[in-house]
Amino acid sequence: MHAATLSTDAYAPTERASIWRDWNWSLFGGLECDLYGDSDFDGHIARAHAGDIILTRLEARRHRVDRTAQLARADVAPGYLKIVAPLQGRARVEQDGREAWVGPGAWTLYDTTRGYTVDNPGKVEHLIVMLPKAQLIERGLRLEPLVARLVGASPGGEASGIARVALSTMRSTFHELPHMSTDAAHGAGELIAQLVRLSLIELSGRETHHTQRQALKDRIRGYLALHLRDPALTVERMAAALNCSKRHLYNAWADEERTLSNHIQTLRLEGCIRELSRPAADATLKERAITEIAMSWGFSSPAHFSRVFRDHTGLSPSEFRAVRRPRNASD
Repeated sequence: MHAATLSTDAYAPTERASIWRDWNWSLFGGLECDLYGDSDFDGHIARAHAGDIILTRLEARRHRVDRTAQLARADVAPGYLKIVAPLQGRARVEQDGREAWVGPGAWTLYDTTRGYTVDNPGKVEHLIVMLPKAQLIERGLRLEPLVARLVGASPGGEASGIARVALSTMRSTFHELPHMSTDAAHGAGELIAQLVRLSLIELSGRETHHTQRQALKDRIRGYLALHLRDPALTVERMAAALNCSKRHLYNAWADEERTLSNHIQTLRLEGCIRELSRPAADATLKERAITEIAMSWGFSSPAHFSRVFRDHTGLSPSEFRAVRRPRNASD
């Protein structure tokens, strides 16, 4: 999960402005870039993925990026909700006739399927987070009134409440991604998406019973993304961590097909199935015992794991691995 890095330091000073424009165009979906007429420029980009979420740390001298409405309409690539959270410096985000000035400790967002402008009038260091727009739209969240606004801003201009938690999670996730497994990174990405959605619900002022229940459900999913592999995970422990009763957890989950306990078990089984299905050519996984895989996904009893695995797949774990894993030619 190491971040891909780019730096203008590797190029001659006369080439850096052109290189920076090319990177902004290719990495961020067709952005025009203006350097305020400066001839002296340097910039650095580190980018990593947490599941479907793209996190980028950008350091650069002053510059301005613009995505025209015409280009946005013509782009057939999937749309993103794009967050800018400065670590140093300030940015002005403009979209749909609104603008937001954002500095360290705060964040704002914009929609890549419509035109927007981001001004960085001084040297900046930003964390930029890109979330697939479809993930938020399918939950019924209307995004248009929420762009180019400070999210969860306190009187001092910094994020507060759930927006502050979201910001802290985005920052810590980017920092820890190089040390995360693929599954852990995917879970961290899901948690970011859930926290952003809760922040936007709060910003939109939607506080109905339905959205409160959905918010608790999102918190449940976020907790599971972080603690699924913990064998001590229980509904009681989750309720204590989320500061609510078991009854509230069950009520929030009531419209799902599976009970909460069954959902946890199914997620763990699906994780084991993914590992048992991976090609035998992977020498590390080939030598890993089935019991070790089960324990790593939170199962505490090999016998219980074998029983629920057979109930779920119709095969024992060893039979499943033999059927699903392609063998090496030398086997």
